[in-house]
Amino acid sequence: MTLPHIAIDGPVASGKSTVAMLVARRLNLLYVDTGAMYRAVALAALHDGVELQDGDALAALAQHHRIDLEPLADARGYAVRLDGEDVTARLFGGAVTAAVSTVAAQPQVRRLLVQRQREIAAQRAVVMAGRDIGSVVLPDAPFKIFLTASVEERVRRRLAELRAAGRAIDAATLREDVERRDRADTERADSPLLPAPGALVLDSSTLQASDVAARIVSWVTSSTAAES
Repeated sequence: MTLPHIAIDGPVASGKSTVAMLVARRLNLLYVDTGAMYRAVALAALHDGVELQDGDALAALAQHHRIDLEPLADARGYAVRLDGEDVTARLFGGAVTAAVSTVAAQPQVRRLLVQRQREIAAQRAVVMAGRDIGSVVLPDAPFKIFLTASVEERVRRRLAELRAAGRAIDAATLREDVERRDRADTERADSPLLPAPGALVLDSSTLQASDVAARIVSWVTSSTAAES
């Protein structure tokens, strides 16, 4: 049975990355977290002192630096390498998180990274997670999922993640950040966050990531088997 591309989109803390990684493992597909690629550009921009709203400079920066996603068998699922250095642990700090929405809103950056993401998908079947996979990156993917959850649940999840990582932040501040990023993602002129045409919309507010992944795997395998 040949498996096709699977596109999983959704807002911040909707669980899309965790779900995508679980689906990829169960189906033995390559997991691609496109958000990590934008974070790598943001990290490089902060390090090199590049203005975050200068799309041309950011695109030149992204072309200058080599960004690789390395699949891993452990709980992380992947490592992000910037010019060969594993920078995964540095991608989720406060400075990068605050910068990434601005970086991702630049059309020049999006065009460059979308091209790279399509090149990855051209090599093999993938489970790709992001905010514009089904609508822009892989519009012909036969399996498109838009994963969402209530703001309250997304704040709870992200708060638990940050506290587990030893970062102190209060719920009110985090909610403001989540809502700010939602506005930035949905209101940007280039590739705004929205369900792709024909996407299966799943509300994960009351579901575990494993349950969501199981639903997607069942959908993909049953549909693919029926067509073979």
